[in-house]
Amino acid sequence: MPPQRPRRRLAAVLAADIVGYSRLMELDEAGTLEALKARKRHVLSPSLKKYRGRLVKEMGDGILVEFDSAVDAVECAVALQSAYARANEDLLQDRWIMLRIGINVGERTDRGERSVR
Repeated sequence: MPPQRPRRRLAAVLAADIVGYSRLMELDEAGTLEALKARKRHVLSPSLKKYRGRLVKEMGDGILVEFDSAVDAVECAVALQSAYARANEDLLQDRWIMLRIGINVGERTDRGERSVR
């Protein structure tokens, strides 16, 4: 019996990282970490829920989020960029937290409970 082929499907993956993270941490580590926690709670998590994104991985200053729809991924990216810009309005420019975001659409393979692109 031939081996079973892995299940494949299209997915959109949003990759984001914080611009100047090391500089921000050097300026004010505790304040930066607190601001990032607040942005996750008030901006990131609600946006992922609204646009049906699944947080796949968090690493240092970056995240990977999977979407079933490229449109949802793009709309989420725009919403995140807008919300982060609004949150920066009352901060000095050297304290701004800005996201760099890229989106890729491609086939992904399911392997049990974990998945890879």
